[in-house]
Amino acid sequence: MTGDQVAGDRMTGPLAGVRVVELAGIGPGPFAAMLLGDLGADVVRVDRPSGSPLAGDPALDLTNRNKRSVLLDLKAPDGPDLLLDLVERADLLIEGYRPGVAERLGVGPEPCLARNPALVYGRMTGWGQHGPLAATAGHDIDYTALTGVLSMIGPAQGPPAVPVNLLGDYAGGSLYLVVGLLAALQHARSTGQGQVVDAAIVDGTAHLATLFWGLLAEGRWQDRRGVNFLDGSAPCYAVYQASDGGHFAVGALEPQFYAEFARLLGLGPAAPGQYDTARWPELRALIATRFASRSTAEWTAVFEGTDACVTPVLTLRQAAEHPHLKARGTYRSQDGVTQPAPAPRFSLTPTELRRPPARPGADTAEVARDWGLPGLASVTEPADQPATQPVTLPVTKPAGPTNSPERQQS
Repeated sequence: MTGDQVAGDRMTGPLAGVRVVELAGIGPGPFAAMLLGDLGADVVRVDRPSGSPLAGDPALDLTNRNKRSVLLDLKAPDGPDLLLDLVERADLLIEGYRPGVAERLGVGPEPCLARNPALVYGRMTGWGQHGPLAATAGHDIDYTALTGVLSMIGPAQGPPAVPVNLLGDYAGGSLYLVVGLLAALQHARSTGQGQVVDAAIVDGTAHLATLFWGLLAEGRWQDRRGVNFLDGSAPCYAVYQASDGGHFAVGALEPQFYAEFARLLGLGPAAPGQYDTARWPELRALIATRFASRSTAEWTAVFEGTDACVTPVLTLRQAAEHPHLKARGTYRSQDGVTQPAPAPRFSLTPTELRRPPARPGADTAEVARDWGLPGLASVTEPADQPATQPVTLPVTKPAGPTNSPERQQS
């Protein structure tokens, strides 16, 4: 076993000893549970016997790493009681159903907190638990659109650019859910009182834009694309193409960094000023022409290790091979699959890739033993369990809605 492979299943990390129950879903809920698992928590994912229509090969579902899986049919007569047995022994719970679904299944906040008053019950949705849109379906692109954030991204001409589903689902959703769970866990451990954390992607995504609301009030940000200094409109904060088609990200905002950038790029003293907005089109064209005069490798050699704030735009596979990220171990390999390492890093309680992605139901007996639940041990995986079989999907796997029909068990 090498150092960058799974290092057994010993509990390490700052959340070692924290027990988490995750009700299987797609998108931001599983990512939040993975993050807790990466930090050392004992995450038990409760998978459905029917599986998910969007499931692929469970061995490659990296958001299920550092977890264990049990199978429970919450629509079966004993399903809710078995889940409540797990809840009684847990610190945190994550569910991502539409509002009211968990209640109809008998595993909503009321019965869970009655069984375990110190439980922190995390609810992950797109629109939140109340409001006119709460019961409707949605995806990341809808949540970022309605909060005004999507309108900020992309060039002035044409539609807004789609930032995959990192901005809403994971930044505005998963990360805010984890922050809420850990804050409520601190309160529960101080007072013995659990509570419900309502993590709506629209709330988190709106919160991410707090800085820009201040700039908007100050008059330093325009409520439209193509005229702002951080939206790609400023020539000193934009992306340019080299002669061979490679791209470079330029982030030379401060005057001293821009001076170094201009010197290395060879702009010359007659070039328009950095923040002479009237001449921005001229400056952008000049910078673009200079970048187009050399190859990606040549410009990389010019800027690497300088304070010009210029970096090549890498693909995912290229990023995993970059010397800086390799030196830090930002990416690791487990069972031959390259993936991001747990983050952030801790000086006293290091995190590890303890387990590969959990296969649905594979850990039922183990969890029953470790959590002291003999009744759970009798639950076995059906012979025709579809969740363990890879499903052929389109070229790009759908990113997974939150308030969506796929999340309902009813």
